[in-house]
Amino acid sequence: MFELVMMWDWLGFAVRWLHVITAIAWIGSSFYFIALDLGLRRAEDLPVGAHGEEWQVHGGGFYHIRKYLVAPAEMPDHLTWFKWESYMTWLSGAALLMIVYWAGGELYLIDQAKAELELWQGIAISAASLSVGWLIYDRLCKSGLAEQPTLLMVLLFVLLVVMGWALNQVFTGRAMMLHLGAFTATIMTANVFFIIMPNQRIVVADLQAGRTPDSKYGKIAKLRSTHNNYLTLPVIFLMLSNHYPLAFASQYNWLIAALVFLMGVTIRHYFNTRHARAGDPTWTWLVTALLFLGIIILSTFGLENEGDEDQQAQLTGTALVMAQTEGFEEVHEMIMGRCSMCHAREPFYDGIRRAPKGVLLESEADVARQAEAIFLHAGVTDAMPPANVTFMEPEDRAAIRRWFRAAQM
Repeated sequence: MFELVMMWDWLGFAVRWLHVITAIAWIGSSFYFIALDLGLRRAEDLPVGAHGEEWQVHGGGFYHIRKYLVAPAEMPDHLTWFKWESYMTWLSGAALLMIVYWAGGELYLIDQAKAELELWQGIAISAASLSVGWLIYDRLCKSGLAEQPTLLMVLLFVLLVVMGWALNQVFTGRAMMLHLGAFTATIMTANVFFIIMPNQRIVVADLQAGRTPDSKYGKIAKLRSTHNNYLTLPVIFLMLSNHYPLAFASQYNWLIAALVFLMGVTIRHYFNTRHARAGDPTWTWLVTALLFLGIIILSTFGLENEGDEDQQAQLTGTALVMAQTEGFEEVHEMIMGRCSMCHAREPFYDGIRRAPKGVLLESEADVARQAEAIFLHAGVTDAMPPANVTFMEPEDRAAIRRWFRAAQM
């Protein structure tokens, strides 16, 4: 059974690797085309229907790129579509969400101190949260607000802040941040799948049929693409936040997320303005720094309540089995001596102010809940303690393996 645990962990690693690779491809192409679009220049010799051109140099050669605002007069023989980067990023992210937060829901998803929910209820809320944002956002875009892009962006920001607050009423801080990122990424991918690509297919079909394409389809797609451009950086922050307790383990984590979205706007505004050769808005860097300072201050205020001893003592499911398995007392005593100086509610190891990754290993309940992580990081491998600073002996690691394997029988 313990081999299955290791295989499951490797599956999570493989899916995470795929997710990062496809995200790099998607973000890279997104940033490139936004920069290209903003940097187009008018020229006297442009063909009819061409909006602008750009000369670029890369990889030992020169590229001459032209953009047609609606479509060229004739359908080209070869046309490259950019869509699978977006689709595979979302699909791999959804798979990773299921592996980490659904299969590991008892530990990572639901905060029983906030809402007493069954695991299936938490999973249902998780799944529903990914679609509700798109439905609201899409309705706003189709309500006529497309003609007022600034107001539309403000309403989108309000939607994201409200969703962050709402998720924080149910989920752990870590899960809230991750789900808000997934919520936003779903909007972005849905923009590609439901709006941008269908509109481009309409234009292609018109060209193939000898009709003049309607410019409204390109305008609609451009609006959604711009939204995606401004949302990209916050999504990356939210996806990385699970590695930094100072970001997610505060009762103000939803406000931290809100400031991150504003930072995304200021950073992208700077680069978009520069790429469009419309100025050099260096003031955005000061605003970004002040926003980040606000995040740092919020992270030190009101650290997330870890729960009282009664709540810590409540064990159910797998954690209860681990606590009742022979060898648990030996492992708990050893973990207290080797690990709890860092993985504590108030760490006393020099230089550690917050438990790494928010993992607590003080009480028996803490150790039972983190059984799989202890097995993988200190039993099967020597990842923990880092550099073996507390001198965990081989027989200690063997005791962890015996205990964990016994619980799987």
